[in-house]
Parts: sequence; structure tokens; C-alpha cells
Amino acid sequence: MRLTNLFAFALATNVAVGSSNWFSKAAYNKWHETELERWLSDNDIPYPTPADRKDLENLIQKNWDNYAIAPYKNWDSDKLSAYLKTKGVEAKDAAASNKDSLVSQVQSSWYETEDKAQQAWTDTKGWFLDTWTDSTLKSFADKHGIPVPQPRKRDTLLQQIRSNYEKVAKKAGETAQYPGNWLYETWSESDLKEWLDTHGFPAPQPTTRDQLIATVRRNSRLAYLKSQQELDAASARTSAAYGTLTDKIIDAWGESQLKEFCDKNGITVPQGTKTNQLRALVRKHRAEILGDTVSGSAASAFGAATTKAGNQYAKATNDASLAAQEAFDKAVQTWSDSRLKAYLDARGVPVPQASKTDDLRALVRRNSHKVASGFNAWTWDDLSYENLKNYLINSGDSAAKKAGESASATRDDLVKAAQDAYASASSAGDGSYASATSYLAQATQSAKDSVFDTWSESELKSYLDSYGVQVPQGSTLNELKAEARKQSTYFKYGTSGPVDTAFAKIGESVKGAYQWVMGQLGAGANEAKQKAKNEL
Repeated sequence: MRLTNLFAFALATNVAVGSSNWFSKAAYNKWHETELERWLSDNDIPYPTPADRKDLENLIQKNWDNYAIAPYKNWDSDKLSAYLKTKGVEAKDAAASNKDSLVSQVQSSWYETEDKAQQAWTDTKGWFLDTWTDSTLKSFADKHGIPVPQPRKRDTLLQQIRSNYEKVAKKAGETAQYPGNWLYETWSESDLKEWLDTHGFPAPQPTTRDQLIATVRRNSRLAYLKSQQELDAASARTSAAYGTLTDKIIDAWGESQLKEFCDKNGITVPQGTKTNQLRALVRKHRAEILGDTVSGSAASAFGAATTKAGNQYAKATNDASLAAQEAFDKAVQTWSDSRLKAYLDARGVPVPQASKTDDLRALVRRNSHKVASGFNAWTWDDLSYENLKNYLINSGDSAAKKAGESASATRDDLVKAAQDAYASASSAGDGSYASATSYLAQATQSAKDSVFDTWSESELKSYLDSYGVQVPQGSTLNELKAEARKQSTYFKYGTSGPVDTAFAKIGESVKGAYQWVMGQLGAGANEAKQKAKNEL
């Protein structure tokens, strides 16, 4: 059997994108009661006071779809028709007087699927901040003492704020999932009105600060989706511009034409740049935009080098390498936005502002060779329930200890508490940080071969849910564990290192074949990589 088929057989899973019959509770089920009331108030949905949590959740459940997942269902016919025009869709004549038909057309061309919308509300910090201006982001970072390396670029600002977001909320004694007015403390009323004007939402009349914040908060998801669409259109235009830019054209252009192209496409040209350097700069940006980067060149050179080497294992090696990359790409294709961002965060890779899912996947694929950097908050992600409890109880952090001693805490609750405690210890850099890293070293080493063995079915499904993986109905516990191990290994190691990757863990026969092939490669791979670098 060819190695490609062997890998495909060992790694293939019947994974589909869509709703799952074991889908975890909706995002609002984990919200604080004040967040439940806030969401209802923001959407002008009356609720009884006082009301117990169950009453609030039931009320949100009745309205969740029409306000959070598919807000267009509340639009009138004129607004539905206007939306369809922005998407280049002409409303059918028969639909002009039939709102249901308009809703159906809007649904088919809406920004995102309902499943993706559900996932987005489980991690609001992943998109809530994307529509903020650079100045409001900087003000937030300054107010809350969030260190941002110089130069303070937007991508770095967003990454640092997201990393510290829940820690800031916890320190202020505030909630973070559907945040209160504290999130906008650094915004002036003019900032709030400017945001509404920029994104096309009317300010409430008469206006109070609280009403402005509620309007901004309520419309943040829709503003984010609209900005994503605009970014997509801009990317398409840029790709089209670069797509027709051949090497011959670049070589034929003079200095003025090259500079004009750089100006139009936002390429920064350092003072004193020479003509040949300008051409190299344009080529570099073209490669980045079109995805023609070193990894692609290296893959091509890799094949050429191993073929040139002429040994009998070259073809098998190439098959194995391609199978490894294809298997990783297939797994990433199911990952949720929050999991994709977490993969990048665990490697210190900045996430560009307003990145859409395809952009995130491309960035993850571009960094597929990177191993997660040392210990980080995501190292707690696949520790057992008992390991998490032991750490929290003995961490020396009072809030963490309380979470660890809670009899009703779920594994997700413990992970969240451990990540928060680790973030605090990491910022402090004192003995608690050394203790945390020491505990992680011991726990991860002892769990190396037995990870997931003690997990319950519900814990495994919840874990896989965070990857956006749908579990086929009737899956056995062992099948769930195998899928969890695979996703975890991809998340930690990407496609790097045959000893520690999924391709070394899927079975002894495949592991042996893969390591044996990699052993035969040796100089061919190094030669290929060097050749790829020299060609760029």
C-alpha cells in the first residue's frame, strides 16, 4: 500500500460541518445573571424583576435566534430588500409583498451560517474588539496597564488585549462574556457616536451615554460581519491586482511606476530604496498576497531535491510529506475561529484585525510547522480533571483554589480557572509562575501516553466541540478519545517533528513507516530548504 493511502486510511475521519446532536449549551447558559439581563435590556426585550436565572434563560432562548443568530428575521421588508441589493441580489417580484420570501433570500446570502454564529457567541473577545479604532484600543490598554511592545501596531494591540481581557475583567470584578459599560469607560460620547456613524447605525434619540453604549454593544456583531465583508472585497481587489502582475511586468517597470504601484497598494517604501530593491519589495508583497511563500517554494524544491538524490525512498518520502500536510489541512478545515486564534496565540503569531475564517486558516497553515512555544495558557487545555483540580487547589491563588474545591465545577470551568491563574502568575513572574510551569512540566510528562484516558464522554465531546468537530452519532468512547488525541496533537505540534506529531501517534505501523522514511531523507531535506531560501 502506498504511504499516501496508508496515511489517508489512518487519519481519515467522517467529519462534517454543521449542527451537532451533542452541541453544548448555548453561550448564554454560561453567562452571569447580570449579562442575561443586560442582553435582554439591550435588545428591548422586557423581563420581570425580580426574575430567577431560569426565567431569564428561557426568555433569551425564545428570542436568541431572531436577535443574536439571524437578526434579519426582525427586519422590515424595506430593510431586507436593501440588504439584498448590497449583496447584488435583486428581490424577486413575488417577494416584494412577501416578507417570508425576502427573509429566505437574505438567509441564503447572509454573512455567516447559524452554526458559525453560535460558535462566535461562545468567545466574544475574539471579535468584539475588532471594530474598535486604534486610539480606543490604545486607551483601553493604557487604562488597564496592558503592556504592548513598540511600535504599537493594531495587530499587536488586539493580541495583547485579548490575552489580558478576562484578567482585566476579573480584576475589576466585572463580567466579560457580554460585557457591561466598563468595557467602554475610555470612550467619550463622541467616540460612541462616531462608531455608530461609521458603521451605519442611527444613534438613539434622545441620547444618554448608557443608551449609546447599549446601541454599540447590541450592534457589534453585525458591524463586525459587515467589516469582514468589506475586508473580503478589498482582499479580492488586491489579489486581482497582484494576480496580473507578472515578473516580466515588474522587470519592465521603471522606478516611478514601481513607486506608484506601492502607493496604490499600501506598500511602505523606505527612504532611499533603489529600483532593484523596489522590484524585490513588490515581489515579496505579491508572494504574501497570493500565498506564494517560502513553504510553497520549499515543497517544490523538496520534491526536486529528493528526486535528484535518486534514492529509492524519495517517492515514498514525498508521499508521506504531502499526506502529513494534507491531513493537517483537513483537520484545520473544521476548526472554529476561536480554536484557530488559539493555535496562533499559542505560537505568538499576531492575528490581523478583522481576520475572516479563511484568513485564519491560511495563517494557521502558514505556521503549520511551528510547535507551540513552551508553556502557555493553552497547555492546560487537555489536562485531566484531576490534574486541573490538584493544580488549582495548590496554586496559592485564592480564586483558583475556590474553583478547584468546587464540587460542581465542570472541566471547562477548571480549564478557564487554570488559564486565568496562569496568566496572573505569568504577569507577576514570581514564585507562583515557577510553580505553575513546574507543575505543567510534571503533569504533561506523566500524561504523555495516557491523555484523555480518564475523560468522560461529555468532556470529550465538549473538547471536540471547541475544535468545531462534529462527532458522528453512535461514536464509541475509544473513538472519541482517538479523535481528541489527534486534534490535540495537531494543535500542539502542527506538522513538525515526526516523533511528536499525530503522524507518529496514529499507529505503530504508520509511525514506523513515517520515521523510517524521514530517517532516509536526511540531507535531501536540508538541501531542498537551502535551495528554496536561495531562490527567494
